[in-house]
Amino acid sequence: MASAVMLARCTSVRFPAVATAVLLLLYISTVQASQGDKEPVYRDCVTQCVGSNCTGARLRSFQSSQPQYMALTGWTCRDDCRYQCMWTTVGLYQAEGYSVPQFHGKWPFVRFLCFEDPASALASLLNGLACLLMLLRYRSTVPRQSPMYHTINAFSLVSLNAWFWSTVFHTRDTYLTEKMDYFCATAVILYSIYLCCVRTLGLKRPGVSSMVGVLLILAFTSHVSYLTFVSFDYGYNMAANTSIGMVNLLWWLCWCWQNRRTLPYWWKCGLVVVLLHGLALLELLDFPPMFWILDAHAVWHLSTVPVHFLFYSFLIDDSLYLLNTEKMGVKVE
Repeated sequence: MASAVMLARCTSVRFPAVATAVLLLLYISTVQASQGDKEPVYRDCVTQCVGSNCTGARLRSFQSSQPQYMALTGWTCRDDCRYQCMWTTVGLYQAEGYSVPQFHGKWPFVRFLCFEDPASALASLLNGLACLLMLLRYRSTVPRQSPMYHTINAFSLVSLNAWFWSTVFHTRDTYLTEKMDYFCATAVILYSIYLCCVRTLGLKRPGVSSMVGVLLILAFTSHVSYLTFVSFDYGYNMAANTSIGMVNLLWWLCWCWQNRRTLPYWWKCGLVVVLLHGLALLELLDFPPMFWILDAHAVWHLSTVPVHFLFYSFLIDDSLYLLNTEKMGVKVE
């Protein structure tokens, strides 16, 4: 049949078409995350492609014809073989009526220029721009004398750094960019806890927020060291971020509840933390990308763009409130 012929073309000559088709069916029956790159079809296709196109004169031809932006972002001949073989394998899965597999922990995306995951890269960029825009608005609206001014500026810079690396990672997934994306995301959550600590305790007891800050730095250092030097365990990373995220959520919500009668803008903070954690549930809707571009992860990132405007609206209101109460000598809640 046609699918068997296609299999024979993309696999090593050692495998007859029927045997390769049987292997594909056996592996599909136990499909899990990253099943695509485990397929003999995919692996043999990559091996054959690299052997045929990534040595000698053919490699030089590839390098001379490769667009400069692809070379600058680190796309190699082997990477191109993996990309082409990924789509060959996807085509075979679909031809046999099976669901689309993941490759190397990700869904297959259509590459746009040098962007490996264009929708998520665009969404990360938009989040970064929204964060930058609102930071500039915050700086132009809130005087530097406000008690939370410098802490919020530092938090914004940590967030901008995270969105920068998220954009880079979704543009080009490498060992370095993946680590920076994960580590910087953790840094944002931890700094949000510190921000909450300063707002709820540190203004009256600076020593408490300083001690919490030291503990958070130690926690971040330990987290990064374990993932870097011991084992990059995705399950552990997810559990750790979920745990500290819940601390962040509950702490902010408790503060909102305590101040619901005295601060008319409290609802902005409550809505932001609920939205951010609620929208993260979109990740559970893990589905193959629509039009090979838009998956649940990209939808999640796109949905968080408007949240920046509401969050900074809260930060501006609260910073101005703190400034006014400080001038009047009123006790800060």
